[in-house]
Amino acid sequence: MSLAEQKLLTQSVRKSFFQYLLPTLIGMMLMSANIVIDGIFVGNGIGSVALASVNIAVPVWSIIISISLLIGIGGGTLYSIATGAGDIDRAQQIFTISMVLTTIVMAILGFIGYIAADPLARLFGANADTINYAVDYLRIIFMWAPIVAWETSLSMFVRNDGGPQLAMTGLIVSALLNIILNYWMIFILEMEVTGAALASVIATAAGLLIYIIHFFKKDAGLKFVRPKWKKDDILMVGKLGFPNFLSEAGTGLFVIGYNIALSYYAGTTGLAAFSVINYLHTFVFLAFIGIGTSIQPMISFYYGANKYERIKDTVKIAEITGLALGISFLAIGWLGAGGLVSIFGVETETKRQLAMKGITLFFTGYLFMGINFIYMTYYQSIAYIAPSIGITLFRGFILLVAALIILPFLFGTTGIWLALPAAEGLTAIFLVLFARQGVMKRRWQEQGY
Repeated sequence: MSLAEQKLLTQSVRKSFFQYLLPTLIGMMLMSANIVIDGIFVGNGIGSVALASVNIAVPVWSIIISISLLIGIGGGTLYSIATGAGDIDRAQQIFTISMVLTTIVMAILGFIGYIAADPLARLFGANADTINYAVDYLRIIFMWAPIVAWETSLSMFVRNDGGPQLAMTGLIVSALLNIILNYWMIFILEMEVTGAALASVIATAAGLLIYIIHFFKKDAGLKFVRPKWKKDDILMVGKLGFPNFLSEAGTGLFVIGYNIALSYYAGTTGLAAFSVINYLHTFVFLAFIGIGTSIQPMISFYYGANKYERIKDTVKIAEITGLALGISFLAIGWLGAGGLVSIFGVETETKRQLAMKGITLFFTGYLFMGINFIYMTYYQSIAYIAPSIGITLFRGFILLVAALIILPFLFGTTGIWLALPAAEGLTAIFLVLFARQGVMKRRWQEQGY
């Protein structure tokens, strides 16, 4: 019996949930800390123009991570369902196929992105002031794209195989090393944004090495086998991971959309203010992804093992946790906006005031984000993809773009800061009113998913 089976078949839902949640939440927030740390060191060590330049390049992280999550969570979901059903051979096939796919896709993406770094930077909003910094940062990230993707995908499988603590350890090592390397490369070696990018990818590689320890555990289910390429398996991995791909891709759209809107309504001052908020948002956003990532192995396993009441209990506990987390982040934003802005080395009072106003408005969206991620993950984890994709499209694309067009026209920069809260809030209200009751009263035995 694998480690995942031992935990999920014998423990209470509450105990299992927190065994997955705490290390996953810490790990995800440390993953985002790698990006936030770049911002702190770049802002204080190089200046606000460099900070805005790195922020322009952030969508590339979203692209790489979105593809990694597409394969990692799609494969991880199938892995957990197969493990819950007792089909270990199929689980190992899915793992092997997923990691090979990650390698092939990222090698191609990294090569193309490295060559096209300049036009991509301009597409993401770089101007004459920021283009050189942005291109330097992009080329390093694309060069190391396979390493970043392996780290992300493998962390999903380690977590699904009952090793959330090891996944957390890898991210702790990565975050601590990133702090050390950022200081050394920016302040000592004076490598500017190239140093910040190198620090992040080298630290990510260190986290990947930590995950390899999992393969030496005697009760580990993960094992590389000779892959048997089946079209249905590849399509199912992509299908199940597609909501996460859309969610991360939506993060890239979010950054581009906010950059364009703020550039139009507030110029370089607006871009600098948003760069601060976006670094903070990356941190919080991955915390909510952490809740979804925590319940996915549980729900998928319970689904494969026909433990349907446990699925409902998992969703209920996750709802309470997501709301508590949202209230906590909102309180931090309202009470500590000034301190949060200060750590990024913002030079002028105009930029500081705009960023502080943005934080107090923008953070209201976190009250709703947990509900949206929980239900997106719930449908995904039981292999019912259409609602999961619908949630992702509405909150991250349709409603967000509409809000970024309409609200600034009506309220100026205030409307820009409220665009994300409006999109998240409308989606969450719909889910609570129309989806939640169906989930809790669902007669699983009559469904054919």
